[in-house]
Amino acid sequence: MSPASHFSESERELLYRVMRERRDMRHFIADSTIDNEVLRRILDAAHMAPSVGLMQPWRFIQIKSPARRESIAALVDQERQETAKLLAEREREFLRLKVEGIRECAALIAVVQAPDDGTVFGRRTMPAEMALCSTASAIQNMWLASRVENLGMGWVSLFDPKALAELLNCPESTKPVALLCIGPVKAFYAKPMLEQLGWRQGKPLDEFLFEDGWPESGP
Repeated sequence: MSPASHFSESERELLYRVMRERRDMRHFIADSTIDNEVLRRILDAAHMAPSVGLMQPWRFIQIKSPARRESIAALVDQERQETAKLLAEREREFLRLKVEGIRECAALIAVVQAPDDGTVFGRRTMPAEMALCSTASAIQNMWLASRVENLGMGWVSLFDPKALAELLNCPESTKPVALLCIGPVKAFYAKPMLEQLGWRQGKPLDEFLFEDGWPESGP
């Protein structure tokens, strides 16, 4: 490898710092903007993501129409109400949570799973899963790029994919998988928001790290 392909200790630590300080943001500064070049860098980062068989199954739709953004917000609120009904004793607590920033964020991007292009390489046994994993990798790249641009990003999954696809005039063989809210924030959460609010606590890596098989399966 050439010297240019090696990273310094400070560069390595910077990458890990960005990962540690990435947050799923919900609170944005209303009426703010993002420079077009900055947004393009974030989308370029998404397009650098790995994809199984180099299928690149992601498609990005920027929502610029205020009316369409409001229609999307209504879809999300409808799913929020349906989700709350399933949470039994935590319904009221859930409804107090801020679960999206669709109306306030500077940029709203819908991520849509493209029609299957027939790629077999690497996904013969798990075609749908590998396409979705590839798209999720692109979204993670956007999260990290947004953070290093000092912008917040929130992944909203509270919506009916069919209803959103219809609203966005997507072909029948596509499927929206994410609404990404991006924009300036007053401050990043010190910890993940759900931890800060006591909704759920993250667990340490050691509880998820096994050797040679699932621990309950025996030798």
